[in-house]
This record gives sequence, C-alpha cells and structure tokens, in this order.
Amino acid sequence: MPGLRSLVGGIVLGVTLPSALPAQGPDSSLVTLDRVFNSDEFAPERIGAVRWLDGQAAYTRLESDSAAPAARALVRYDAATGRREVWVPAARLVPPGDSIPLGIEDYTVAPDTRRLLLFTNSRKVWRQNTRGDFWALDLSTWRLRKLGGPGAAPSTLMFAKFSPDGRRVAYVREHNLYVEDLADGRITQLTHDGSRTIINGTFDWVYEEELNLRDGFRWSPDGRRIAFWQLDASGVRDFDLINDTDSLYSFVIPVQYPKAGTTNSAGRVGVVSADGGRPVWLDVPGDPRNNYIARLEWAASPDEVVLEHLNRAQNTLQVMLGDASTGRVRTVLTERDSAWVDVVDDLRWIEGGRSFTWISERDGWRHLYVVSRDGSRTRLVTRGAFDLHNPASAFGQPFVAGVDSAAGWVYYTASPENATQLYLYRSRIDGKGKPQRVTPANQPGYHLYQLSTDGRWALHQYSSLGKPPVVEVVSLPKHRVVRTLVRNQRLRDAVARLRRGPAEFVKVDAGNGLRLDGWVMKPPGFDSTRRYPVFYVVYGEPAAQTALDAWGGNDYLWHLMLTQQGYVVATVDNRGTPAPRGRAFRKAIYKKIGVVNSADPAAAARTMRRWSWVDSTRIGVWGWSGGGSTTLNLLFRYPGLYQTGMSVAPVPDERLYDTIYQERYMGLPQENEAAYREGSALTFADSLRGNLLVVHGSGDDNVHYQGTERLVNRLVAADRPFTLMVYPNRSHCICEGEGTSLHLYSLLTRYLEHNLPPGAR
Repeated sequence: MPGLRSLVGGIVLGVTLPSALPAQGPDSSLVTLDRVFNSDEFAPERIGAVRWLDGQAAYTRLESDSAAPAARALVRYDAATGRREVWVPAARLVPPGDSIPLGIEDYTVAPDTRRLLLFTNSRKVWRQNTRGDFWALDLSTWRLRKLGGPGAAPSTLMFAKFSPDGRRVAYVREHNLYVEDLADGRITQLTHDGSRTIINGTFDWVYEEELNLRDGFRWSPDGRRIAFWQLDASGVRDFDLINDTDSLYSFVIPVQYPKAGTTNSAGRVGVVSADGGRPVWLDVPGDPRNNYIARLEWAASPDEVVLEHLNRAQNTLQVMLGDASTGRVRTVLTERDSAWVDVVDDLRWIEGGRSFTWISERDGWRHLYVVSRDGSRTRLVTRGAFDLHNPASAFGQPFVAGVDSAAGWVYYTASPENATQLYLYRSRIDGKGKPQRVTPANQPGYHLYQLSTDGRWALHQYSSLGKPPVVEVVSLPKHRVVRTLVRNQRLRDAVARLRRGPAEFVKVDAGNGLRLDGWVMKPPGFDSTRRYPVFYVVYGEPAAQTALDAWGGNDYLWHLMLTQQGYVVATVDNRGTPAPRGRAFRKAIYKKIGVVNSADPAAAARTMRRWSWVDSTRIGVWGWSGGGSTTLNLLFRYPGLYQTGMSVAPVPDERLYDTIYQERYMGLPQENEAAYREGSALTFADSLRGNLLVVHGSGDDNVHYQGTERLVNRLVAADRPFTLMVYPNRSHCICEGEGTSLHLYSLLTRYLEHNLPPGAR
C-alpha cells in the first residue's frame, strides 16, 4: 500500500534518533526542528521485545546487563509479583572464540523453554530487517552455536523457528528451506529449486508489501512436516531503480514489481517431510497468477492445513482445508463482498479444533463469528452496531487480542462510541450476553494490548493526542495495574514544558448528513475574534486514519511547532479510511480512490472556512504517500479552496502502483479504465492554481519516482508553476542518509511559511 511512516498499532515504542546534546534554545517552550530531529530530547523510551511465556504467568524482555552495561541480558518477570530473574546473562551470549556478547535484535523461546533462538546481524529486505544470523542457545548446557553450517554466508538466514518439540530449527536461506538438528548439527535441505524467481518459504515484493507476508512456512503440530509457500515470479517484470550517486557510473537496481493489471507471481502451497523428500502440492483451484493464497496455517491437526484463497479481484475469499498427504482441498467457508474482502488474521482454532474464529462484515459491521470445522454452522459472537478495530490491521495485526478459553471469553479492541479512540472489550465465546468494556471508563484515548496466552494478563499501552505512551502490566478482566514498565516521564515532562494552544476533537459536516471525525490544534493564545491560516493533514486511503486520539510522535511535534508560529493544524477522516464506522463508511471509496477522498475533505474544508476564525485566503494541505496523492487531488480538483499544498511521495497515476493494493480498491485497469483515469491526480493537473511543492525519493521501491516524473511532464505541458525536491536514492520513508529528516522538514516548513504566511490577522 502507499505506505505509512509511523503506526499506532503494536506495543512498540522505539524511535531511533541521532544521539546529540539537546539544543539550548533561548526559549525551551518553543519547538524547533533541531530539537526534534537532531537530538534525543523527544525520543521515547524503548521497551524492546517482550514475550509472554506459553503456559506461564510470566514474560521476558531484553535489558542492559549490570555486569556488562553495553550488552543486554534476557530477563524473566513473574507477572503477578514482579519478581525479576536474569534468565540469560550477557556473559552466556559470547560466541566461542570471541570476547564480546552477541548484539541481540530479537529472540524466540522454545515451546519447552529449554532453548533460545537469537537473531543478530540483520539486514533489510524491503521494509524490515528479516535477514540475518541465528544462534541457538541451550539453557541447560549454555552451548551457543551459530545456525546454517559453514556454507551459509553472513546475514542470509530468515525466519528461523523451533519445531514443536524444540529439537530442530527450520529456516529459509537464499530462497530454499532447511531443517537443522540442534543435537548433532545435521542440516537437511528441503527445497532445491530456489532462485531469484522461484521463492520458497518467503515472498516477493508485492506479497510482502500488500498481504503482509514475510515468513512463508509453518511447522506441523507434530513436527513431522512443514507447509510452505512457493512463488514463481518468472513472469513479473522488473522495475529499474537508477543509482546515480554511489559510483562513478550509474547502475541499475532491478525490483520485481507487478504494476496494476500486469502479471503476478504464481503462488502455491507444498507440504514436505521435515526429513526431506518430494513435496505434496495442494490442488488449489484456479490460475495461480490470478488468485492469491493469502494465509496458511495448520488446521489444529498434523494432517490438514487451512488456507485463505483470494481471487484477483479480491471480492471472494474462500477458507479451504487441504489434506497434507494427498493434496486434496475442500472449501468450508466463502466470504463475498460487492467491493472487497479483507484477509482475516483472526482464524483461531477453538473447541478442540472443532471450530474456528472468523471476522466478517456480512451484517454491515466487522464482527467476530465462530464457524464449525465443516462450515455448516456459524454463530455471531460480538453483537451490536459496532466494529472490531485495530489500527495495525492493514499490517497483518489481528482484531482479537486474546482468548480466555477456560472462562469462555474472547478479548478484542473496539470503540463503539468514538471512532478516534480504542479500548479493550470482551464477549462470551458462546455469543450470549452483551459486550463488556474492560478498559477503565476514566481513561480516554488509544489503548493497545498484548495478551498472555491464557488471556489472564496483558501488556497495556495507552496514549492520547499530545500525551506520550505509558506501558503497564495489567491483570484481566479487572484491568488491575500490577506495574508500570514504561512511564516516558522524561518525554512527558519535555512535552509538558512546550507552549501549546487548545486541541480539540470535532465532527465536521460534509453534507448529506455525513459528519467526519477530526481534530484541530490551535495556536497558543488563540483569539477567536481574529482569522488564522488552516493547514490540513491528510491521508485519505484505506490504509490508515489520521484523526486519532493518540500520541503522534515527531509529526505531532512538527505540527505543534507550526501552531506556535500561528497556524491552525487540522485533520479529518473521510469515507474510505479504515475508521470503525461500519462497512458502508469504509467501502464508499471502492473504485473511487482520488474522488471520494478528495470530495469529503473538500466538503469539510468548505464547512470549516465558514467558522469565524478561519482565514479562507490561507488554507493549505500536506500529506505523504497516499496523503501525497490526496494532496494533489485536492489542489487540482478544488483549486479555489486550497492555496498551498505539499505532496510527499505521491501516486499521481494509479496505473503505476502495484497489483494487490490498487486492484483491491479499484479493480483491474483493463476493466475499469475510466475509474483509473477519473481517480488519478494526473488527469486534473492542468487545473492547478495554487502553490505546489512535490517531494520524492528517487530510490523509492514502493511508490516509484516515475509517477512524479509523469506529473512534472503534465504540469510543464500545462505551463503550471510548481516546486520539486528530489532526494537521491532515498526510499519511501525519505529517511536514509545523514541529516535527511531534518532537511526535509526544514524544506516543508520554509515552503509553508513563504507561501502560506502564518499568524492571526
């Protein structure tokens, strides 16, 4: 999807900033870009990788080792008492022949808690660091051994996972699957045809980006087999990124990238013995290049797998059970929608494998259901006119937070009354009774949870607009706080010292009875008898909301700085964003990306400019990625409304984006040519009348700089003035290279100040 640079979902607090002394400005109550981007003054605390231990009321986390502060130890905590035990000191993480402990980036605990897998020396694969070195540590003997054998080059192993008995580890290396015995080090290669175009156990660019698939294999419950994806990417064309700066002569970086309407990889699922042999390929119907296997797990049985089969139009999703021995497949559930069907990350086997949980919008709301194994019986669990919600669902995170099977409850996040907030609820698994709110009523804001396997404990993160996150351990269902892990007190104190004006949530009339959720940040000393410029923040596409009652990190601080300069900063969430306001609200954008997500914000802006304190001659807008596209559409389609726009990494022509995202919401371009033309900002570029800044990274593998070049050609042909800034070889985040973030936000600030003067009049 046109990717987001930050994400509210997940208990992840870390933001790595360059370490430097805080800027000593003349007024500590004023935000400066140097303080935000060139110091650690506003950096949040890091909680690191926390793991609940299966079957235990305990969790583990990495912490600095008192005996070696530069290294980290693995520490175990009792959830109820807080008793702390250094489970693995840093001294046990020193490889044979070395004197320095491993720099642990992530870890996995074996099911029997007798061994650990340690991930180090990682390298980025597209968005995330999923390739690196894995070490196995035996906790009874303290033997530490690097996996992969002598033939494995550094940083080439991916997704190493214990077998259910903890005695073997499977991993991907250079597009092939391997199993390694931890007792004798014997390595068995399971696939032999891996290459750049035959991809075993992991994925190509578009499956990773748009279906959130990276780890592409699963151990069977008895440890005898492994089910895995294989992609044949031989029909996918390369898009060439050009590097002009890192050598004397330019060179090409090819990325296999299927643009809307072009050939996809062919995906299939195989089941292979963990001892080696020929795979059994599942007999999944349909052309594999025009269907997706979007999810795969074992079906609470060592003999069957369950998969989600999605057609290319993504409006029909079939749940299929596949026989691991014969490859025969049968469909047990079919989900259809006149727009699109979302992939489900909440398929959990319950009732001894006789039923599974499922998410559907079939009644107009996103609800949880329980479906019998053969699909013959379905019952609704979450009753009422509300949606299950998770801001990270677009990134493969489930809506169900956890299940307390013993007590018969399922926990999930939702916000029935306020689409800008999020809370923990629970319902009876049998569907009886009303939903119960678990988050305390006196804690408004955004609440995220990571539940223990038994559903009795949770890591709880909460924040609100302008208030940084706090992380606690709570017991459920009473939500009793047993300890606070992260207070972020230093950050909270730093933010509290800043000069701030009123910030409020609003509902804005967009016509025809539609009221859009939004927030408004006003300058310090705001005077309602004067007129202020309004600067809108937009995204607008189905991947994210902007109107959230949650901590916004560096973007919040930049927006606060703009209010200190005399701007009102505001946002609204249009139809088509993933707000918990029902299916009709979310899917109104189907085949109308670029249309609905510009019409709704424009209607809201028309309403707001009638407010007495809004200066209608000074209205600006900015956005990144999908928000950059929305910015272009607002300027081009409503040229009399917005005077200035700043578009970062936009998709000006929807035909240039990838198959899975663009076709999900717009259909295939061959079948919907008019919709693609009408939805693309390029079509209306000659209507530009205001000030436009376009920013793009030339090394963007996600939203290609190609689109911005086409936009430049169209604006030049129409004789429309604009400003362009290209960051060489930067990716979609425009974050690589020393000083890049500071330079970018300085550029945005200067352009805004010059073209949309701040201050009340």
